[in-house]
Amino acid sequence: MTSFNKATMTTFFNSIVLYLMVATSSASFAQQPIHIDTASVTRHGPEQGSLLIIGGNVGNTPSVWDRFVALAGGKDKAKIVVVTAAVGDSAAFDQKDINEIKKITGIKSVTLLHTSSLSEANSERFIKPIQEATGVYFLGGRQWRIADAYLNTLTHQAFFDVLKRGGVIAGSSAGATIQGSFLWRGDTSGADVLVGDHLQGLGFLKNAAIDQHLMKRNRQFDLVDFIRFSPKLIGIGLDEATAIVVQKDILEVVGKSYVAIYDHDTIVKKNTPFVLLQSGQSYDLKNRKIINPVRAPRATN
Repeated sequence: MTSFNKATMTTFFNSIVLYLMVATSSASFAQQPIHIDTASVTRHGPEQGSLLIIGGNVGNTPSVWDRFVALAGGKDKAKIVVVTAAVGDSAAFDQKDINEIKKITGIKSVTLLHTSSLSEANSERFIKPIQEATGVYFLGGRQWRIADAYLNTLTHQAFFDVLKRGGVIAGSSAGATIQGSFLWRGDTSGADVLVGDHLQGLGFLKNAAIDQHLMKRNRQFDLVDFIRFSPKLIGIGLDEATAIVVQKDILEVVGKSYVAIYDHDTIVKKNTPFVLLQSGQSYDLKNRKIINPVRAPRATN
């Protein structure tokens, strides 16, 4: 477990300032930032399409994969692009993950997408498979690699276009964290650095920081102090083999374990570090409240 002590607070605030500068300045990038509508009617989720954000080690979890297939249009109509940048350069030549996804989902049209070149990610040729896709799936690895490859490129815009067409953006582990606007654990030196040298995610889930492998790696308290000092952001932590489906500002939990929601007012005013949700529960991201609380079992005599 990592916490924010006095020695790390200065670094934290400096990182927040840097994040805001990076997120708003075109001079920070070799390419122009993509246009993200700041007048969106949603506070966090996409206006069209769906996000499927998975906490890692999804394996053959039917509830998660079945939802992915459905959101992508069904196994006979789905066209999936699998993004492998987070894995590293060797992923460009490795088809095992593609074959595994085909086997689990029954989807026949699955295409590998890999680059570490910004110029390639800015090419019309490279984005053609995405322009025809009904779904995108980001593999795990290191989330900063995805940012280095795609942030503010034509490819990044093409991912958003999948959502605009009503498709699904999905990802597990690093492929979950990259979907937030703030890139949690994005340091090149290792995942134990919570606020590092990469601060901007792809922003499919706006005003959000996303953690994964939550309980398996004892990370459930890591986002608390960050959200305490970041009132506009929401924190989401997902355990393994567990996912959230986000449509507009409604989040639904599917899978085997728990999802933690980190909200500033809950932390500061209620002195509660997070709220836990389990499969079948939903949460209103805009109004910051559980839609269907778990009912306590009825007492028996």
